[in-house]
Amino acid sequence: MIAVRHRLPAALVLLGVASSPAASTPPGEARPNIVLIMTDDQGYGDLGVHGNPVLQTPRLDRLAAESARAGAFYVHPVCTPTRAALMTGRHPQRSTAIDTYLGRAMLDPAAVTIAERLSEAGYATGIFGKWHLGDCAPMRAIDQGFDVSVLHAGGGIGQPSDPPGGESAYTDPILFRNGVPESFEGYCTEVYVDEAIGFIDRTDKPFFLALTTNAPHGPFGDVPRDLYEKYRGMDLEPAGASNLDRQARIFAMDSDIDRQVGRLLDHLEESGLGEDTVVIYLHDNGPDHDGHVAGLRGRKGSVHEGGVRSPLFVRWPKRIEPGDRPELLGAHLDLHPTILDLCRVEPDPEMPVDGMSLVPALVDPAVSTMDRSIVIQAHRGDRPVRWHHAMVRDGRWKLVNHSGFGLEIAAGEKVPMDLALYDLEADPAEIRDLAAERPDQVERLSGIYREWWDSTILDGPDAYRPPAISLGPEAGTVRLTRQDWRRTGRGPWGGRSLGRWWVDSPTASPRGIVLRKPPADRVRPEVFEIRFNDTLLHTADWPAGKSTVVLENVALPAGTGWFEVRCRDAEGEYGPYQVEIRPAS
Repeated sequence: MIAVRHRLPAALVLLGVASSPAASTPPGEARPNIVLIMTDDQGYGDLGVHGNPVLQTPRLDRLAAESARAGAFYVHPVCTPTRAALMTGRHPQRSTAIDTYLGRAMLDPAAVTIAERLSEAGYATGIFGKWHLGDCAPMRAIDQGFDVSVLHAGGGIGQPSDPPGGESAYTDPILFRNGVPESFEGYCTEVYVDEAIGFIDRTDKPFFLALTTNAPHGPFGDVPRDLYEKYRGMDLEPAGASNLDRQARIFAMDSDIDRQVGRLLDHLEESGLGEDTVVIYLHDNGPDHDGHVAGLRGRKGSVHEGGVRSPLFVRWPKRIEPGDRPELLGAHLDLHPTILDLCRVEPDPEMPVDGMSLVPALVDPAVSTMDRSIVIQAHRGDRPVRWHHAMVRDGRWKLVNHSGFGLEIAAGEKVPMDLALYDLEADPAEIRDLAAERPDQVERLSGIYREWWDSTILDGPDAYRPPAISLGPEAGTVRLTRQDWRRTGRGPWGGRSLGRWWVDSPTASPRGIVLRKPPADRVRPEVFEIRFNDTLLHTADWPAGKSTVVLENVALPAGTGWFEVRCRDAEGEYGPYQVEIRPAS
């Protein structure tokens, strides 16, 4: 998680709108369109412009050449916290979106997103690709300010949130248009760009468009065939990856992103919108592969630079000169206030942002944002744990406790502590640990971390409970998946895992309920029961040989609480794979 302690006047930090008259749209002039492009699991080194010796990304390289480029830009080492910070401008630890699954990847509905602020200011808003901040009302993108959304479910295609018939389908996927499943033709990245272009063509207002691809996130079985064959025929050894076939598949996905982003940029120009559109490009975390990492240490999940560094390219031909901004130190938290600043829209006064507007530094290369502190913390678990998998950057210095993203720390257990200190100006690869030589810097940066923790982390036993999934009429058919359940038994979301969902049922009413068993053949439930809190709603035998059970008119009581389905066979208990709760027929 990133926390930023600014050494600027508080009013300027929180109200960056007034900070940059040279770049903010002048009064009376039409406000710019915003195109935000964020790819998934694409590493800092996965661009030609960053020296990749094999991968070819000519359109993204050209975008970089036409953009202001941040000297150092930070994100979280995994998906959801990055997306929460970007959308809200606030530390994810201030909300409930702190991990990537098990009910920990759902944005607090009270959070205020960029889309909400821009929609209120008269913008058309659309998102195409990946949301990963909640699949059910009131956490969906369309509940959080987006007029139009075409998205896959969960954290990625190929996960337990896949709709029936759309399992792992990157080509001809089943996606969700404004929350409703729909079949599409084409490769997923191409579909998102088709939908984005259609969104642009249909609106007569300034627009905020988020293109958030799931590529090059795995699985890697379904990739653009022509590009895969191209890279399989090339010498991939210079890229340094240990699995060359896997690397060819990832490069194919990267190159397709390049091709599809090129289509979108061409459409902006052909539509006469290029001068009036700000294009922002970044990655959500480090790469999910080894190999060329542009000299950075670590990969996805790491709080070393390779896991948390992203490019930031910002192109606005009308007001921002292209070129390097070596003194621009930024973070995903900054994009919310930066975009609002560009559009002459203030952040919500009731929900102050933690980031700062980067517009002054984007406009003027002489403006430095190096005089700030950045804290990132991200790990598995139902709530944050002090010092677990964290880093602090302040100026040239970086303090790291790399305890491991995947490690869950149980209550009462100690966090493994091995603080390392790096001078990033002299040692950007984080090779030489200076902690023993500079205890003064270790203590100073530790103090910054303590200040961040004390001012950011929520208190109380229920502070990080998942937001309640609405079962109200506005939600229509609700799909409960293992993505959003809170684990109660063994395993996170595999075949014989067990969990339950925190839901809100506004009225007592009969519902239709559809249960789907886990896909593994060996998992053959014999009986099941449905409970709401401690009340047994229904129990019956699971029909032999059936993958689904369809129930009519199950009496669901009013209230907020835990909805749970337990399946049972000779080997024990486990949860269903998915549950649909439908309005009564």
